[in-house]
Amino acid sequence: MIIEKTMSENWLSNTYLVADKPGGHAVLVDTGGPTQPIMERIQELKLTVTHVLCTHHHIDHVTHNAEYQAAFDCPICGHASEKSLFGDLDVELEHNQELQSGELHIRPLHIPGHTLGQLGFVVNDECVFTGDTLFQGSVGGTRGPGHTTYEDLQHSIMDVLMSLPKSMAVHPGHVDPTSIGREWEENPFIRIWRGADPSAEKACKAFGKPASLLLRAPDYDGGTKCLVRFEADQMLDVVPGSKVIEDA
Repeated sequence: MIIEKTMSENWLSNTYLVADKPGGHAVLVDTGGPTQPIMERIQELKLTVTHVLCTHHHIDHVTHNAEYQAAFDCPICGHASEKSLFGDLDVELEHNQELQSGELHIRPLHIPGHTLGQLGFVVNDECVFTGDTLFQGSVGGTRGPGHTTYEDLQHSIMDVLMSLPKSMAVHPGHVDPTSIGREWEENPFIRIWRGADPSAEKACKAFGKPASLLLRAPDYDGGTKCLVRFEADQMLDVVPGSKVIEDA
């Protein structure tokens, strides 16, 4: 299997070219990264591109969909529940619906939280593309357009992604690759969720509301991401660190 990546300088979002072999078949996972290097590799490797697979509808992951579709006459594929958020989809995917592109066997995983129809893609049972649900050392937030809940995000990570083999490579929607095993051992959110580490209890304000800060951890963009519990309703959430002010 061949995996090539480009990354947007502004959004730090990744586009992946995934192919079975030179002269074979390929898919694209998300389209927020620069197109020229991807287009050049497709030509160099003499690939037939069969699908654009979208992890979710956010602009930093779909901005070049139309260019790839025009170039390769391939369908735009995403989760059925986000059809209206995309504007339209050529193929509506469901959890565990098998796709094939040459010798690539692709299994979509519905992993909501960051968005309603967030998808991961397991390819040939060797690697998983996790979109904005799981990153190296961090997790997705539940405050962006089309989000669902903290409970969905935690379930998607702990019960779906963490059930994959620990050796499986992880290719996130932003920045660097990792593995299921590495995130199980090192990701601070996962360590709290599985009881390996205690959470903090520090008074703060999140989005201007009184809350308890349970975790502040580095995020993929150089900032931080926080796990907070709001005082008013005791609801938990994963929010940008820039929206959390710790009490003195």
